Amino acid sequence: MAWTVEDIIAAASRLTDDDRRRLVDALATDKIAPRRSITELRGLGKEIWQGQDAQGYVDQERDSWAG
Repeated sequence: MAWTVEDIIAAASRLTDDDRRRLVDALATDKIAPRRSITELRGLGKEIWQGQDAQGYVDQERDSWAG
């Protein structure tokens, strides 16, 4: 079941005061995973390509498409 924000608000309104405080604290302390940036992947796996000629690799791949 996918919850909407409205569903969550409605469910939270039925919580006890203590549980509501716990929920607010959990949200405020950012226990939810932060958004990541694609730029964090920059350079990942670069050792695989060391010594590989970029144009040679592209030419080899193109040749493999021809069958």
